[in-house]
Amino acid sequence: MTDKELKPRGRRPKTEEIDESGLPPEDRYRAPALDKGLDILELLASQAHGLTRAEIVKEMDRSASEIYRMLERLVARQYVMRNPSGDRYALSLKLFALANMHPPLSRLINQALPVMDEFTRKAEQSCHMGVYDRGNVLISAQISSPSGWSFSVQRGARVGLLDTASGHLLLAYANPDSYQRMLAEHTPLDGEVPISHEKLAATLQSIRDQGYLERDSAQTFGVTDVSFPILGPDNTALATLTCPYIRRIDRHVGPDIAQVRQFLREAAKTLSFSQSAVHGKG
Repeated sequence: MTDKELKPRGRRPKTEEIDESGLPPEDRYRAPALDKGLDILELLASQAHGLTRAEIVKEMDRSASEIYRMLERLVARQYVMRNPSGDRYALSLKLFALANMHPPLSRLINQALPVMDEFTRKAEQSCHMGVYDRGNVLISAQISSPSGWSFSVQRGARVGLLDTASGHLLLAYANPDSYQRMLAEHTPLDGEVPISHEKLAATLQSIRDQGYLERDSAQTFGVTDVSFPILGPDNTALATLTCPYIRRIDRHVGPDIAQVRQFLREAAKTLSFSQSAVHGKG
Protein backbone atom coordinates (compact mmCIF):
# COMPACT_ATOMS: atom_id res chain seq x y z
CA MET A 1 0.00 0.00 0.00
CA THR A 2 1.42 3.37 -1.00
CA ASP A 3 1.68 6.44 1.19
CA LYS A 4 -1.00 8.08 -0.93
CA GLU A 5 -3.41 5.26 -0.14
CA LEU A 6 -2.74 5.59 3.58
CA LYS A 7 -3.94 9.22 3.66
CA PRO A 8 -7.45 9.59 5.11
CA ARG A 9 -10.15 10.57 2.65
CA GLY A 10 -12.84 13.18 3.00
CA ARG A 11 -12.58 16.68 4.45
CA ARG A 12 -9.36 17.83 5.99
CA PRO A 13 -9.47 17.78 9.79
CA LYS A 14 -10.36 21.10 11.36
CA THR A 15 -7.62 22.98 13.10
CA GLU A 16 -8.18 23.59 16.78
CA GLU A 17 -10.67 26.41 17.22
CA ILE A 18 -9.58 29.40 19.26
CA ASP A 19 -11.84 30.39 22.12
CA GLU A 20 -12.46 34.12 21.58
CA SER A 21 -14.95 34.58 24.41
CA GLY A 22 -12.30 36.06 26.69
CA LEU A 23 -11.05 38.57 24.14
CA PRO A 24 -12.12 42.22 24.15
CA PRO A 25 -15.02 42.93 21.71
CA GLU A 26 -12.78 44.56 19.08
CA ASP A 27 -10.65 41.37 18.87
CA ARG A 28 -13.51 38.87 18.51
CA TYR A 29 -14.74 37.45 15.20
CA ARG A 30 -11.50 38.36 13.48
CA ALA A 31 -11.31 38.34 9.68
CA PRO A 32 -7.60 38.89 8.86
CA ALA A 33 -8.09 39.21 5.11
CA LEU A 34 -10.82 41.81 5.54
CA ASP A 35 -8.70 43.71 8.06
CA LYS A 36 -5.80 43.67 5.63
CA GLY A 37 -7.90 45.14 2.85
CA LEU A 38 -9.32 47.83 5.10
CA ASP A 39 -5.81 48.67 6.33
CA ILE A 40 -4.73 49.25 2.73
CA LEU A 41 -7.73 51.48 2.02
CA GLU A 42 -7.13 53.54 5.16
CA LEU A 43 -3.43 53.88 4.33
CA LEU A 44 -4.11 55.02 0.77
CA ALA A 45 -6.78 57.45 1.97
CA SER A 46 -4.04 59.47 3.67
CA GLN A 47 -1.83 59.62 0.58
CA ALA A 48 -2.79 62.26 -1.98
CA HIS A 49 -0.46 60.86 -4.66
CA GLY A 50 -0.70 57.16 -3.86
CA LEU A 51 2.05 54.72 -2.92
CA THR A 52 4.13 52.10 -4.67
CA ARG A 53 3.65 48.48 -3.69
CA ALA A 54 7.03 48.52 -1.93
CA GLU A 55 5.97 51.57 0.09
CA ILE A 56 2.70 49.89 1.06
CA VAL A 57 4.57 46.75 2.15
CA LYS A 58 6.94 48.86 4.26
CA GLU A 59 4.16 50.92 5.88
CA MET A 60 2.06 47.87 6.74
CA ASP A 61 5.00 45.63 7.74
CA ARG A 62 3.60 42.64 5.84
CA SER A 63 5.00 40.29 3.23
CA ALA A 64 5.09 41.44 -0.38
CA SER A 65 3.07 38.43 -1.56
CA GLU A 66 0.07 38.99 0.71
CA ILE A 67 -0.01 42.71 -0.10
CA TYR A 68 0.19 41.93 -3.83
CA ARG A 69 -2.79 39.57 -3.69
CA MET A 70 -4.90 42.00 -1.72
CA LEU A 71 -4.00 44.93 -3.97
CA GLU A 72 -4.95 42.93 -7.04
CA ARG A 73 -8.37 42.18 -5.58
CA LEU A 74 -8.92 45.83 -4.65
CA VAL A 75 -7.94 46.87 -8.16
CA ALA A 76 -10.23 44.23 -9.67
CA ARG A 77 -13.14 45.51 -7.54
CA GLN A 78 -12.23 49.10 -8.51
CA TYR A 79 -11.61 50.37 -4.99
CA VAL A 80 -7.97 51.02 -5.88
CA MET A 81 -6.49 52.12 -9.21
CA ARG A 82 -3.01 51.96 -10.68
CA ASN A 83 -1.41 54.94 -12.34
CA PRO A 84 -0.73 54.62 -16.11
CA SER A 85 2.82 53.38 -15.56
CA GLY A 86 1.53 50.73 -13.17
CA ASP A 87 3.93 51.44 -10.31
CA ARG A 88 1.71 53.40 -7.92
CA TYR A 89 -1.63 52.68 -6.29
CA ALA A 90 -4.25 55.19 -5.16
CA LEU A 91 -7.87 55.14 -4.07
CA SER A 92 -10.43 55.30 -6.83
CA LEU A 93 -13.67 57.27 -6.50
CA LYS A 94 -15.72 54.15 -5.78
CA LEU A 95 -15.88 54.72 -2.02
CA PHE A 96 -16.92 58.32 -2.67
CA ALA A 97 -19.64 57.15 -5.03
CA LEU A 98 -20.90 54.56 -2.56
CA ALA A 99 -21.03 57.12 0.25
CA ASN A 100 -23.02 59.52 -1.90
CA MET A 101 -25.60 56.90 -2.81
CA HIS A 102 -26.95 57.63 0.68
CA PRO A 103 -26.41 61.25 1.77
CA PRO A 104 -24.48 61.25 5.06
CA LEU A 105 -26.97 63.38 7.01
CA SER A 106 -29.93 61.28 5.87
CA ARG A 107 -28.04 58.13 6.84
CA LEU A 108 -27.20 59.58 10.26
CA ILE A 109 -30.82 60.59 10.87
CA ASN A 110 -32.10 57.16 9.82
CA GLN A 111 -29.72 55.50 12.26
CA ALA A 112 -30.45 57.96 15.04
CA LEU A 113 -34.26 57.97 15.02
CA PRO A 114 -34.79 54.47 16.50
CA VAL A 115 -32.18 55.18 19.18
CA MET A 116 -33.76 58.54 19.98
CA ASP A 117 -37.22 56.95 20.12
CA GLU A 118 -35.99 54.38 22.64
CA PHE A 119 -34.47 57.18 24.73
CA THR A 120 -37.70 59.18 24.84
CA ARG A 121 -39.69 56.12 25.93
CA LYS A 122 -37.26 55.30 28.75
CA ALA A 123 -36.57 58.87 29.85
CA GLU A 124 -40.11 60.30 29.36
CA GLN A 125 -38.40 63.38 27.94
CA SER A 126 -37.98 64.79 24.43
CA CYS A 127 -34.73 64.60 22.50
CA HIS A 128 -33.25 66.37 19.49
CA MET A 129 -30.17 65.97 17.31
CA GLY A 130 -28.16 68.99 16.21
CA VAL A 131 -25.60 69.28 13.42
CA TYR A 132 -23.35 72.15 12.38
CA ASP A 133 -24.77 74.18 9.51
CA ARG A 134 -23.36 77.41 8.06
CA GLY A 135 -22.22 79.04 11.27
CA ASN A 136 -24.92 77.79 13.62
CA VAL A 137 -26.74 74.57 14.57
CA LEU A 138 -29.50 72.85 12.60
CA ILE A 139 -31.96 70.66 14.52
CA SER A 140 -32.00 67.74 12.10
CA ALA A 141 -34.16 65.31 14.08
CA GLN A 142 -36.53 65.57 17.02
CA ILE A 143 -38.75 63.18 18.97
CA SER A 144 -41.17 64.26 21.69
CA SER A 145 -41.85 62.37 24.88
CA PRO A 146 -44.63 59.78 24.50
CA SER A 147 -45.89 60.81 27.95
CA GLY A 148 -47.26 64.04 26.52
CA TRP A 149 -45.34 66.22 28.98
CA SER A 150 -42.10 67.59 27.58
CA PHE A 151 -40.31 70.58 26.13
CA SER A 152 -39.07 70.25 22.57
CA VAL A 153 -37.19 72.15 19.87
CA GLN A 154 -38.77 71.91 16.43
CA ARG A 155 -37.04 69.93 13.71
CA GLY A 156 -35.58 72.26 11.09
CA ALA A 157 -34.99 75.07 13.59
CA ARG A 158 -31.64 76.85 13.58
CA VAL A 159 -30.22 77.59 17.02
CA GLY A 160 -27.13 79.47 18.13
CA LEU A 161 -23.61 78.08 17.98
CA LEU A 162 -22.32 80.13 20.92
CA ASP A 163 -25.19 79.99 23.41
CA THR A 164 -26.66 76.48 23.18
CA ALA A 165 -25.60 73.11 24.54
CA SER A 166 -25.56 71.65 21.02
CA GLY A 167 -23.33 74.43 19.72
CA HIS A 168 -20.88 74.13 22.57
CA LEU A 169 -20.63 70.34 22.13
CA LEU A 170 -19.92 70.74 18.41
CA LEU A 171 -17.20 73.30 19.16
CA ALA A 172 -15.68 71.26 21.99
CA TYR A 173 -15.24 68.23 19.74
CA ALA A 174 -14.11 70.01 16.57
CA ASN A 175 -10.54 69.77 15.28
CA PRO A 176 -8.56 73.05 15.36
CA ASP A 177 -9.15 73.93 11.69
CA SER A 178 -12.88 73.22 11.88
CA TYR A 179 -13.15 75.16 15.15
CA GLN A 180 -11.68 78.29 13.59
CA ARG A 181 -13.88 77.93 10.50
CA MET A 182 -17.02 77.49 12.59
CA LEU A 183 -16.28 80.63 14.60
CA ALA A 184 -15.51 82.59 11.43
CA GLU A 185 -18.79 81.51 9.80
CA HIS A 186 -20.92 82.21 12.87
CA THR A 187 -23.55 84.94 12.65
CA PRO A 188 -25.60 85.80 15.76
CA LEU A 189 -29.23 84.69 15.73
CA ASP A 190 -32.15 86.61 17.23
CA GLY A 191 -31.90 86.62 21.02
CA GLU A 192 -28.41 85.10 21.14
CA VAL A 193 -26.79 85.34 24.57
CA PRO A 194 -23.24 86.73 24.24
CA ILE A 195 -20.27 84.87 25.73
CA SER A 196 -16.68 85.99 26.27
CA HIS A 197 -13.75 84.14 24.70
CA GLU A 198 -12.51 83.22 28.18
CA LYS A 199 -15.83 81.77 29.32
CA LEU A 200 -16.28 79.89 26.03
CA ALA A 201 -12.81 78.35 26.33
CA ALA A 202 -13.50 77.30 29.93
CA THR A 203 -16.88 75.80 28.96
CA LEU A 204 -15.42 73.80 26.08
CA GLN A 205 -12.61 72.46 28.27
CA SER A 206 -15.11 71.40 30.91
CA ILE A 207 -17.11 69.57 28.25
CA ARG A 208 -14.02 67.72 27.04
CA ASP A 209 -13.08 66.81 30.62
CA GLN A 210 -16.41 65.21 31.52
CA GLY A 211 -17.62 64.14 28.06
CA TYR A 212 -20.97 65.95 28.13
CA LEU A 213 -22.71 69.19 29.11
CA GLU A 214 -25.45 69.66 31.69
CA ARG A 215 -26.67 73.14 32.63
CA ASP A 216 -29.69 75.42 32.84
CA SER A 217 -30.96 76.44 29.41
CA ALA A 218 -29.85 79.89 28.28
CA GLN A 219 -33.13 80.28 26.35
CA THR A 220 -35.94 78.86 28.50
CA PHE A 221 -36.56 79.09 32.24
CA GLY A 222 -37.09 75.76 34.04
CA VAL A 223 -35.31 73.65 31.41
CA THR A 224 -32.02 71.83 32.03
CA ASP A 225 -30.08 70.97 28.88
CA VAL A 226 -28.29 67.61 28.92
CA SER A 227 -26.19 67.05 25.82
CA PHE A 228 -23.74 64.42 24.55
CA PRO A 229 -21.68 64.30 21.33
CA ILE A 230 -22.10 61.72 18.57
CA LEU A 231 -18.45 61.09 17.72
CA GLY A 232 -16.89 60.12 14.41
CA PRO A 233 -13.85 57.86 13.88
CA ASP A 234 -11.47 60.79 14.49
CA ASN A 235 -13.16 61.70 17.80
CA THR A 236 -14.78 64.84 16.38
CA ALA A 237 -18.49 65.50 16.79
CA LEU A 238 -20.68 64.49 13.86
CA ALA A 239 -23.74 65.70 15.75
CA THR A 240 -25.12 66.13 19.25
CA LEU A 241 -27.95 64.52 21.18
CA THR A 242 -29.67 66.91 23.57
CA CYS A 243 -32.49 66.42 26.07
CA PRO A 244 -34.20 69.61 27.29
CA TYR A 245 -35.07 68.10 30.67
CA ILE A 246 -38.11 69.33 32.59
CA ARG A 247 -38.96 68.09 36.08
CA ARG A 248 -42.51 66.99 36.82
CA ILE A 249 -43.91 68.27 40.16
CA ASP A 250 -47.21 66.36 40.19
CA ARG A 251 -47.70 62.86 41.63
CA HIS A 252 -46.21 61.09 38.61
CA VAL A 253 -42.78 59.64 39.37
CA GLY A 254 -40.61 59.43 36.27
CA PRO A 255 -36.85 59.06 35.71
CA ASP A 256 -34.80 61.69 37.49
CA ILE A 257 -32.13 63.74 35.77
CA ALA A 258 -29.33 61.30 36.70
CA GLN A 259 -31.23 58.46 35.03
CA VAL A 260 -32.02 60.62 32.01
CA ARG A 261 -28.34 61.54 31.71
CA GLN A 262 -27.37 57.86 31.70
CA PHE A 263 -30.00 56.99 29.09
CA LEU A 264 -28.74 59.81 26.86
CA ARG A 265 -25.13 58.77 27.35
CA GLU A 266 -26.00 55.25 26.19
CA ALA A 267 -27.86 56.58 23.14
CA ALA A 268 -24.93 58.78 22.08
CA LYS A 269 -22.50 55.92 22.64
CA THR A 270 -24.60 53.64 20.45
CA LEU A 271 -24.44 56.14 17.58
CA SER A 272 -20.76 57.06 17.97
CA PHE A 273 -17.88 55.56 16.01
CA SER A 274 -15.41 56.59 18.70
CA GLN A 275 -16.62 55.82 22.19
CA SER A 276 -13.60 57.02 24.16
CA ALA A 277 -15.12 60.37 25.10
CA VAL A 278 -18.77 59.37 25.40
CA HIS A 279 -18.54 58.15 28.95
CA GLY A 280 -18.58 61.26 31.08
CA LYS A 281 -18.66 61.39 34.84
CA GLY A 282 -21.52 61.01 37.25
